[in-house]
Amino acid sequence: MTADGSRDSTGFEEFARANQRRLYRTAYLLCGDAESARDLTQTTLAKLFQYWHRASKADQPAAYARTVLTRTYLAERRRRLRDFLAHSHVDAPPSAVGPELTVTLLAALAELPPRARAMVVLRYWEDLGVQTVAELLRCSESTVKSQCSRSLATLRTRLGDPHLYTTRS
Repeated sequence: MTADGSRDSTGFEEFARANQRRLYRTAYLLCGDAESARDLTQTTLAKLFQYWHRASKADQPAAYARTVLTRTYLAERRRRLRDFLAHSHVDAPPSAVGPELTVTLLAALAELPPRARAMVVLRYWEDLGVQTVAELLRCSESTVKSQCSRSLATLRTRLGDPHLYTTRS
């Protein structure tokens, strides 16, 4: 807050402009669709703005923002899942096969549980260490290792032969 009682948003605006694309990219990988990713990014930025006085003092505000994004995603997924289970019968999701690796990978990621998906995205897409992912998701390092291992095995099973995606025809 400034002397006149208004919020000092200059620092936040600069931060948001500089980091919005990266937050959106991570949100897209977590959500799997553009609209949900935009909503998640905007919700994250709104939360950051609300607590900018705290976030701006962090050693790494971008890491703080990524933590807010990930926890917001997981909380939203838990809420949706709870609502869904309360009102319907759960069937296995249909397997989607697409011609492009991106579509195929997003479909396979969508089949992972939200927490496992977050671990895979943070560990392998964001290239964060096991310890960092464990701290972000408030779990042990061994949980991150085992969940990532199981999730990668699931992805390998769903995606099939890696040779199909690594060679050009």
